[in-house]
Amino acid sequence: MGDTVSPLSPSLTVPDHDADEEIVWQGKFLTTCKRGRWEYVTRPRGVRAAVILAVENGHVLLVEQYRVPLGRSCLELPAGLIGDETEGEAPLAAAARELEEETGYRAARLEDCGEFYSSPGLLGESFTMVRAHDLTKISEGGGIEGENITVHRVALADLPSFIVAKRNQGCGIDVRMLLLLGQGILAGE
Repeated sequence: MGDTVSPLSPSLTVPDHDADEEIVWQGKFLTTCKRGRWEYVTRPRGVRAAVILAVENGHVLLVEQYRVPLGRSCLELPAGLIGDETEGEAPLAAAARELEEETGYRAARLEDCGEFYSSPGLLGESFTMVRAHDLTKISEGGGIEGENITVHRVALADLPSFIVAKRNQGCGIDVRMLLLLGQGILAGE
């Protein structure tokens, strides 16, 4: 195994780890920061995200929505911000709300699978991965006004070809799709 450095005490060879953080710009949902030579983005007020993995009966729920930074639609797991409207919101409460809003499904049970980071060289944002169990369809979903979310219920066996088809249509593919494709990629399929 390789050498490890405690995540709570950066190695002295990590440049800028102890430099003061400077807020360059802050909006309602994003803060751009600079620490030494590093430039990065965080969420203000401790806002994080919940990402929902809803797999049941051999199918996964995915959402597709237009993402302005990409200039196109993106295929993603359902997700949303924790605490963006209600301070102190719990991750599982946010996940339940977002799952229903985006997909129209309600979960009888939600499981916290831990905290993860999407792009730690650029973003300070973390997300809580939540597994949704025992799903019941209660509405058509589609998100709140203006989100225009398309819901996809995809058989796991068809997922690789579904993603290829979406990519060929010009759709962006969120990195979390690798979670669903991982075993096939590792097996060389």
